[in-house]
Amino acid sequence: MKNVLLFIIFISFSSCAQLQQIASQLPQTTTGTVDIAGGLKEALNKGITEQVTKLTATDGFYRNEAVKILLPAELQKVDSSLRKIGLSSLADEGLKAINRAAEDAVKEATPIFVNAVTNMSFNDARGILLGNDNSATAYLQSTTSTDLYAKFNPVVKNSFSKVGADKVWSNIITKYNSLPLVSKVNPDLNDYVTSQAMSGVFKMIAVEEKDIRTNINARTSTLLKSVFAIQDNK
Repeated sequence: MKNVLLFIIFISFSSCAQLQQIASQLPQTTTGTVDIAGGLKEALNKGITEQVTKLTATDGFYRNEAVKILLPAELQKVDSSLRKIGLSSLADEGLKAINRAAEDAVKEATPIFVNAVTNMSFNDARGILLGNDNSATAYLQSTTSTDLYAKFNPVVKNSFSKVGADKVWSNIITKYNSLPLVSKVNPDLNDYVTSQAMSGVFKMIAVEEKDIRTNINARTSTLLKSVFAIQDNK
């Protein structure tokens, strides 16, 4: 009966011509046709759980050189000027503060990703499996970026207050603007930190995706092994 149900589900997502083409590529197991969509969903959920969760921890951004948020170009002169006058600790505190805000905001990402994964179709899964090494990450980017920005931006703004980044940066800007012969600045870091936080999330999911695609030992379940064996033999 389980085999029959799997076959019916498979039929519902493909035309007859597509079915013949795909079926010829699918390895058969004792449980019937491999559940491609299920395997891709498991892989994405694994990436979300293992990588996004890391980013929400203290120093998840700040101590991770792959995603650490640096100052935008227009504020690098602020950082440089403060360090020249012996305020390196204040500059460091400002950099840490924007990374703390990102760590706090990323906690809002998981429900959005889970919704995107849940709504993945068979055709989405097939294209991802037989696509490039970052196809799953690209799928999440295309289906979640708008929602993520809408969710992250107000959280980043609140997080600046929550983690004290607003006070730190107010102090930094006040110090900088009081220096002689400098052009006054009044930056709004919300948009910048939001975009950088999103970039960091997708970068870490891409790391997990590549690991599953290229490292057999990262395929930690029978389903993952079966599904990605199709990719290996494409």
